[in-house]
Amino acid sequence: MKNRQEISARIAEIKSELQLLGDLRPGSLTKQYKDSKNKTGGFYQINYMHKMKSKSDYVKKEFVETMEQQVNEYRKFKLLINEWVELGIMNSKLLMKTNERKKS
Repeated sequence: MKNRQEISARIAEIKSELQLLGDLRPGSLTKQYKDSKNKTGGFYQINYMHKMKSKSDYVKKEFVETMEQQVNEYRKFKLLINEWVELGIMNSKLLMKTNERKKS
């Protein structure tokens, strides 16, 4: 993106995309085994960070699909927010550069 107008347009798109997101859940969902050698006694676990603390929760089998959707929505959320921040930085730099030229 080269100009502030394009940046503003993309930020508006990001805001719209954020409104479409469903339930969010940070973390990584994995299948664990009580006996990892023989892969028996499988169970699901979600690991995540919240308030600067690492946490783990067990997930019942009937909630695995829902949890996967929530984790995927959270990943989309993080990508969009990071892009928005990057665009904000670019926009700010362009604004300062434009103001410097006007003063000269």
